Amino acid sequence: APKTKAQFGSVGRRIPHRILHVINQDGESLGQMHRAEALQLMDQRNLKLVLLHENAEPPVYRLMTGQQIHEEQLRRAEKKKASPKPGGLSFSSTIAKNDFETKTKQIAQWIEKKYHVKVTIRQAK
Repeated sequence: APKTKAQFGSVGRRIPHRILHVINQDGESLGQMHRAEALQLMDQRNLKLVLLHENAEPPVYRLMTGQQIHEEQLRRAEKKKASPKPGGLSFSSTIAKNDFETKTKQIAQWIEKKYHVKVTIRQAK
């Protein structure tokens, strides 16, 4: 079954991995530890565990406050919203002036952000 990208957020106590690499809320590495140790640390510091890199060996988790998780979710949503859609933009040769201006403004914003932009112009029938 294909894996879907998990939503960024607290994993709670559902940790499938036995050995974890844990990073504290300040970004400092606490090293590798057993799942039980990480959960105990999470409870002692009243923090939440967040999965950062599942494919690493061992997987990397970070202890975060609820505020830190919220800020990271907002940052990721903003980054996703700002990125261009795969495949570029497609124009028809009969595009309305207003639509043309809107799309060219969007292209200019992407170019300013140093994104690659692909534009296709289709001939109307």
